[in-house]
Amino acid sequence: MRYGTGMVIVLTAGLMWSVQPLIIRQIEVAGTWTVLMWRSAAMIPVLLAYLTWSQRRAPWQALRTVGLAGVLGGVGLVVAMGGSILAFQTTTVANAAFLLAASPFLAAILGKIVLAETVAPRTWGAIALALVGIFVMVSEGLSGGALTGNIAALSASLGFAAFSVSLRWQRAQSSLPAVILGAIFAVAAGAHGAAAQGAPLIIPATDLMWCLLMGAVTMAGGMTLYALGSRVVPSAELTLLSNTEVLLAPFWVWLVLGETASTATFAGGAIVLMAILFNAYSGVRRMSAVA
Repeated sequence: MRYGTGMVIVLTAGLMWSVQPLIIRQIEVAGTWTVLMWRSAAMIPVLLAYLTWSQRRAPWQALRTVGLAGVLGGVGLVVAMGGSILAFQTTTVANAAFLLAASPFLAAILGKIVLAETVAPRTWGAIALALVGIFVMVSEGLSGGALTGNIAALSASLGFAAFSVSLRWQRAQSSLPAVILGAIFAVAAGAHGAAAQGAPLIIPATDLMWCLLMGAVTMAGGMTLYALGSRVVPSAELTLLSNTEVLLAPFWVWLVLGETASTATFAGGAIVLMAILFNAYSGVRRMSAVA
């Protein structure tokens, strides 16, 4: 697979994920842990079917090959999925989405530490700029009662960065099985969390429909594309390109539900997006120079 193909695939994954906040807003009764369990449960059969078709072997054989990287990536994916659900339920979609944009820069740091992937000086500059934007949004949340959502979004960013680095660690050998393992972990974590909080696992049919739709379509489809793109796209750029979600998620919610965000949220988000675009531009120039 060429870099350009991988880039388009990852961008499409972000597009699919961008509608999830809108779907989460339709859920009326189910809590964070219950949504995590049912959404993850819907992902598993779709991903197993695709894995069986693409690798022409029993999926359980592939799952046994994930190794330590797959296990750590699965744990990171649980944190990413659970944190994003909680964030979208407890703060505005714009605030949560922009804070999730920290993931590329966290991935750059982890990729440097774990994989010794080269991080360009311009990327470190983008990281510093993004931190300024994140501070603007988080400081507003401290006074506006959105601290829980902010912490959840930042935790999700770290989890997704760890997951992305684990995919690069494994490359093409077992990236999709790592996604499936993460979904299995998420089902267990969601069931345990719901039980610990006394939250019901049996939810209204409408809520269940939205959860299953997210898992089988937007999550499974997006994760499949993301895992495929990870074969050729470095960790920092991998999470960066998937931030199509960050750009579009607030738009869908505004268009359908009329939800808006404060001036400080958009100001901080604009700074983060400047950092993303700056990093993307430097990445494209770097790949063009190599070619």
